[in-house]
Amino acid sequence: MTTTDPAAQGLAGVPLSLTPLNRKDFTSDQEVRWCPGCGDYAVLATFQGLMPTLGIKRENTVIVSGIGCSSRFPYYVDSYGMHSIHGRAPAIATGVAMTRPDLAVWVVTGDGDALSIGGNHLIHALRRNVNITIMLFNNRIYGLTKGQYSPTSEQGKVTKSTPAGSVDRPFNPLSLALGAEATFVARTVDSHRAHLTEVLTAAISHRGAAIVEIYQNCPIFNDGAFDTLKGADGGLIPLRHGEPITFGPDNSRGVVRNADGTLGIAEVAEVGLANVVVHDAHADDPGFAFALSRLTDTAGLATSPIGILRDVDRPTYDDLARAQLTVHADADERLAQLQGMIAGADTWTV
Repeated sequence: MTTTDPAAQGLAGVPLSLTPLNRKDFTSDQEVRWCPGCGDYAVLATFQGLMPTLGIKRENTVIVSGIGCSSRFPYYVDSYGMHSIHGRAPAIATGVAMTRPDLAVWVVTGDGDALSIGGNHLIHALRRNVNITIMLFNNRIYGLTKGQYSPTSEQGKVTKSTPAGSVDRPFNPLSLALGAEATFVARTVDSHRAHLTEVLTAAISHRGAAIVEIYQNCPIFNDGAFDTLKGADGGLIPLRHGEPITFGPDNSRGVVRNADGTLGIAEVAEVGLANVVVHDAHADDPGFAFALSRLTDTAGLATSPIGILRDVDRPTYDDLARAQLTVHADADERLAQLQGMIAGADTWTV
């Protein structure tokens, strides 16, 4: 049972369930077939635990995936979904969001699927601010095809396709998203369930294009890719809006602004807490968030910011497009005429 009461509309128009939901409601009868120890299990379990708390019914949930290990996701969630073709999940999800504003539309993709063959679709979905939520699983390797280097693999990476080491400079997914001016950009980690839940909740609650990069371990072909960041003395930099950006043991390290305007890392005891940068996730200009994204280990640093880098409000592509149809009083008649032309037997000149 759903409600059309505006007070019970969740996530900007998606109807809420009047019946309490639980994790089993979002668990399909399909056998989960990922390698033992894969980080995908943790993300799936978190997602299935999160969805009931949002109150969105299964029939108002759609998951679109591309190709890759992570793209098996729709099989394991009892909702509507589509396992689509390589790299095209954002394009297909755009069509769903355009035609069905009452749905929560998720995209599940990987670093190869989204950033290689799917790069063009990804940046334009973000640029247009289509109302979709993208989970980008990043394990820095092609897992499904057995261990080739991916667009996020570090330079020098030895794989089956780069036996002498990769010479590519890797993509920084967050920098790419911010360059496309995505309105919601975040990063989290597969093994940090509370943080993963918090970030995904904020992402699906955002009206517009939201992308969440998830550091995800591949125990078979790239085991321990993020171990140096995850440890107690690691370099994960938690971001909290309105708070100084500190991290490490006892928050002893902080993000500071360098003389050239870039951001860097310093010991808080040496520079003083007053000189540590305060995070602003709602800055309209993406420049600050972009500078934060550069503090990522792909740039040769042993650090990576996690949390919400950017969260701003902008009109969405699908809302604007639908508004154009309702502005014209004769919109229905014009659409009917167009449909008649397309379905008719005659030719025509435009």
